[in-house]
Amino acid sequence: MPVNLDKPHLWKADILQSVDMYNSWFMKFAPDAFRETRLRVTDSVTEALKITHYLRDIEPETLRRHPEILPSLRMSTCPPIAVDRLIGLSGVSPGFVKCMEQDKRIPLRMAFDHANAQLEKIAITIRRMIDPDIFVWLQRKQNPTEVEIYRAATIVADRLCSAVANPIIRNAQEKRQLAAIKSWLEMRGYTQLAEGAQVKFNQMQPGTFSFRMNVPTTHEDGSKSVNIPVDAVIMPLSRVAGQLPVFIEAKSAGDFTNTNKRRKEEAAKMHQLRSTYGADVQFNLFLCGYFDSGYLGYEAAEGIDWVWEHRIDDLEKFGL
Repeated sequence: MPVNLDKPHLWKADILQSVDMYNSWFMKFAPDAFRETRLRVTDSVTEALKITHYLRDIEPETLRRHPEILPSLRMSTCPPIAVDRLIGLSGVSPGFVKCMEQDKRIPLRMAFDHANAQLEKIAITIRRMIDPDIFVWLQRKQNPTEVEIYRAATIVADRLCSAVANPIIRNAQEKRQLAAIKSWLEMRGYTQLAEGAQVKFNQMQPGTFSFRMNVPTTHEDGSKSVNIPVDAVIMPLSRVAGQLPVFIEAKSAGDFTNTNKRRKEEAAKMHQLRSTYGADVQFNLFLCGYFDSGYLGYEAAEGIDWVWEHRIDDLEKFGL
């Protein structure tokens, strides 16, 4: 039985309440989430400064030993350099730079000399563009003071965090949403699966749940197997072991624009799950924030239902 997808007369009021709830959380907790991340990033930037002898040793060998420092170096230039800009300025292959950025390593199969040439191009670009107003000690022979190191590391950390501010806030909000689901379920006698329990979604016992579980699916033609990550997988107390659990995706948004860009993601997951496990799959959303009627109408048309966080007790209507 539909919970919210068939009740458009309630959507407007729910949207307003959801926006208010998100804004209240953001004003209270988002600054802390950002600051905590900035503190961690400041430590990693400080370590990058030490590794490079306070930016006096930006050489291929240094980058080879410590590819993880590249993001800090990109944000140490004037102006700061995005990944694609570094690729264009240095003439290095996109795959090489992205391997350093994402995997924190040099491509394994690349010949030493070729990799060294790529690293040299990156080093030259970074050295040429280092921001002298931040790293004031480079204009003198003495090492930087502790105050100068901290000040410079904080500025670079701010730049790094600003570049990924939305994911930082989104991750913090997702943790809070999953904590709300966990609390709601445990109050009703559910038990979370132990971390590393290696229990597959179709082996879950009634009254158990798990977060961020991979669910294997296949393409409609059966040609390829793909694991789909699902935020919350819940086996209702009333179901028999072996039946399908309820799948829930936690979604939050701080503006209306991004939700409409991302709305196809949920539909794609739904199609994958239903093409693999049949039309009885229950794939639902747990929403908080800026989700307008356009977004809701799209999801409803795809047969995807949802529960608003400000009305979390609606989870009961999914048989939980």
